[in-house]
Amino acid sequence: MAEPIIKTRQAQKEVNGNPTEVVCTEFSNYIFVVLTQYGKIGTLISVTPDSRSNDISTSTFSTKVLLGKDEPLTHVCAKNLATFISQEAGNRPILLGLSLMDSSIDTIKEIKELIKSCQVW
Repeated sequence: MAEPIIKTRQAQKEVNGNPTEVVCTEFSNYIFVVLTQYGKIGTLISVTPDSRSNDISTSTFSTKVLLGKDEPLTHVCAKNLATFISQEAGNRPILLGLSLMDSSIDTIKEIKELIKSCQVW
């Protein structure tokens, strides 16, 4: 049986009392990750590694909100999650759908573990 062209995995878990879903999809040019506690994509953020950084261990990221709320906390969460994902995925750009009721540090830590369970890269 041939491997699918687009690899996708998803996971669901209760995080700090909120049902949380993660869907990870690998495209040839992007990693697409949806993190939701509302059952919808929410704010869509493009997170790209800074081209000036060649060392994967010290990468910096640029974030751009494509759709949704453009708030400072959105950029902080996106960069935090993207750093984690990108280190695992070889410094590739990430398209992140973020729809969280709770964006506390504890929640983000648990979400990282949930992402690990469904990584496709």
